Amino acid sequence: MQLTLFNAISVLSRLLILTFVTSQIGDMKKILVTTLLFTAALAAFAQQKLPSNFYLEKLDNGLEVLVIEDNSVPLATVEIVVRNGAYTEDSAFNGLSHLYEHMFFKANKDIPSQEEFLKRVNELGIIFNGTTSDERVNYFFTLSNKNLMEGLEFMNSAIRYPLFLEEEMKNENPVVDGEFQRAESNPYFELFQTFGRKMWGDNYYRKNPIGLHDVILSATTEKMEIIKNKYYYPNNSMLVVAGDVNHEEVVPMAEKIFGDWEPSDFDPFERYPIPEFAPLKGETKFLTESENAQVPLFMIGFHGPDTRNDLRSTYAADVFSYILQQASSKLQKDLIETGLALQVQVGYQTNKYTGPIQIILVPNPMNVQAAYDKLWEHINMWNDPDYYTDEQLETAKKLLAIDDAYSKEATSNFVHTVTYWWASATIDYYTNYVENLKKVTRQDISKYVNTYITDQPHVVGLMINPSMKGYIDLSAMGFEAGEE
Repeated sequence: MQLTLFNAISVLSRLLILTFVTSQIGDMKKILVTTLLFTAALAAFAQQKLPSNFYLEKLDNGLEVLVIEDNSVPLATVEIVVRNGAYTEDSAFNGLSHLYEHMFFKANKDIPSQEEFLKRVNELGIIFNGTTSDERVNYFFTLSNKNLMEGLEFMNSAIRYPLFLEEEMKNENPVVDGEFQRAESNPYFELFQTFGRKMWGDNYYRKNPIGLHDVILSATTEKMEIIKNKYYYPNNSMLVVAGDVNHEEVVPMAEKIFGDWEPSDFDPFERYPIPEFAPLKGETKFLTESENAQVPLFMIGFHGPDTRNDLRSTYAADVFSYILQQASSKLQKDLIETGLALQVQVGYQTNKYTGPIQIILVPNPMNVQAAYDKLWEHINMWNDPDYYTDEQLETAKKLLAIDDAYSKEATSNFVHTVTYWWASATIDYYTNYVENLKKVTRQDISKYVNTYITDQPHVVGLMINPSMKGYIDLSAMGFEAGEE
């Protein structure tokens, strides 16, 4: 039985009992309140529209167990997701959620060394990996469905009993830092980093999963334990089993293996609250230079909606971004077809805590100011109801629906999308995503643009090669050479 139905029946049963008891004492106010709660429970149940192959249960310790059945190939993907990531990190811990991801696939109480760990991986035929982002960490592997029980036991050992051996820490710190160094090899990395600092201010670290060099290299076992003791609990996690599996078999397995995982007696996000990002003020501009930058690149950023405060605008943001990316859009015609720019992209990242709106412009090096001015001309027209056509609006919705359908082709990859939305919104947000996209109206887009973009505070960054300064009038665009 799915959690949605089970919980609804359970809640409604208790409300019926409460109604009966209160009616015996003649308290009509309580009856009214109970009736309202009853109606609300029914409404909540009606809104919970999981696909027919999704089965969601919650164990007594708070661990959510999601089973996604897909019998196309005899494989099973096991993933565990934790609400953790860069947004839980201050400057002393920035990058350690990512390091924790690497330490996850190391020695634990049941598999006491890296050598034994890899041996067990080979025995089970496991392909494993993990990711760390702003608001989610997830660990996953795919194996034969015949080895599912052993796979769940393997995951249980890793999530609950990591050892964080000092020697393994010493070996892994430079590996994680090496990923950082590879990112730095991108000539535009400095632009992205400075842009982030300008966008997020003192809380920049909470949008920086890659971390800081010195924090990563000086990480200790004690810091890993601190992270574990803050966030790694069943009531802050979800287990997903997807593939050629049967939910009636998987849920009892999960209960047997994970059922004695002790929950926390606190809400991590009440005890360790995530600070709100300070609003931007006015226009912030900066210039960076790189000898390796082959073409100029602009980045413009606004603070956008989030899933806690303005859910509807997150859908409008996606649809509007797809309107602007169509080759037939005014933006693309005026910038790309005319040759003013080599590339222009507008995107929005859905987050629980202030989703960023980002615009990237790669101008023709011979028309930098003209391209920049034309871009702003368009940004200032985005609240014009005639800026896009009804056909472009409907095409954007169709393109998003096609992308969503394409993402579901491989269940082993699809589960990562599901867990992202579980962490940054809800599973329902995702499973009803296409349906809610279809409901986006011109009024929704107008509200989104006027609330978050038109005349709103923003950050503008420009990276150029120093050799370009001779023919680019930086001061005319409000940039000064050497500005940081």
